[in-house]
Amino acid sequence: MEGILKISTLITAFLIIVVLAQTSFSDQTKESAAISVAENFLQLVDSGRYSESWDATSKLFKSQISKQEWAEQLDTVRPLFGNIINRKIEDQKYTKSLPGAPDGEYVVIQFSTEFENKKKAIETVTPMLESDGEWRVSGYYIR
Repeated sequence: MEGILKISTLITAFLIIVVLAQTSFSDQTKESAAISVAENFLQLVDSGRYSESWDATSKLFKSQISKQEWAEQLDTVRPLFGNIINRKIEDQKYTKSLPGAPDGEYVVIQFSTEFENKKKAIETVTPMLESDGEWRVSGYYIR
């Protein structure tokens, strides 16, 4: 009986490890897809293709700002930073809830960015998984 209990405990522990590993792998896969979307979005912004960057955003983002307003705001602000010199991911976090946003699947990605005219900037790009299964940017901030 004691041997069966030990085997049962080992099997349970193994199954827990497998489930946790699958969950971790799933989150990493989602983070990788979201990072790719964020990097593509930033390339559009970096190259001054602001209208195209708006096209790559989520329905939630588009409901907050029109394409024209987005392009005008970036056209005013973004050139002040100058060309990008360096950008690297500092942090990324998968989450299902964010303050002021509907529940869903999000990856909050923070980039440490160096521009010509701003040596230390933090860019935060937040892709969300939309109902069609595609990741799209739902937020973008520079500080």
